[in-house]
Amino acid sequence: MPFRQPRPRAVSTMTPDQSSFVVRKANASDIEVIARHRAAMFLDMGQLAPRQEQALQRATATYLRDALPRGEYLAWVAEPHDEKPPSVIGGAGVQLRSILPRPRADADELELGPEAIVLNVYVEPGWRRRGVAEALMREVMDALAERGIRRVVLHASADGRHLYERLGFVQTNEMRLSPR
Repeated sequence: MPFRQPRPRAVSTMTPDQSSFVVRKANASDIEVIARHRAAMFLDMGQLAPRQEQALQRATATYLRDALPRGEYLAWVAEPHDEKPPSVIGGAGVQLRSILPRPRADADELELGPEAIVLNVYVEPGWRRRGVAEALMREVMDALAERGIRRVVLHASADGRHLYERLGFVQTNEMRLSPR
């Protein structure tokens, strides 16, 4: 993905139906909702059995309690602008991971890392198709660009593929070893 210049931060984003929401950086108080969203995402995609939901939530929260303060996992959440107290309606995160230096296909310089893998892009059902996921992803991409992180990867669900393509993501030749 080409390096993007950061755009000015918007405090709120107007959705097509004129409801507004804000996107903010997540913190430790958001860990439980991020964990719940992660499990809901996998349930929605049919990749998690309902009996595994609580275990995935607990394991995710345990991971995030360590990774979020260390800066290994960065996250953003969206909340309705006028709701008191605010509730999280969506979120997105990235896991930063070291990579070996490698050539860049589109330049003479090397990629030195880290690599960001986008994870946990989830929007509550009542807020879908209202610009929340796009606002979250633009915030993620801006933050990564500010850090100089050029290598950004993700695994797209069928429902999310169009958004990611619109944002400039392209399919790659990645393969995965499936357990037997």
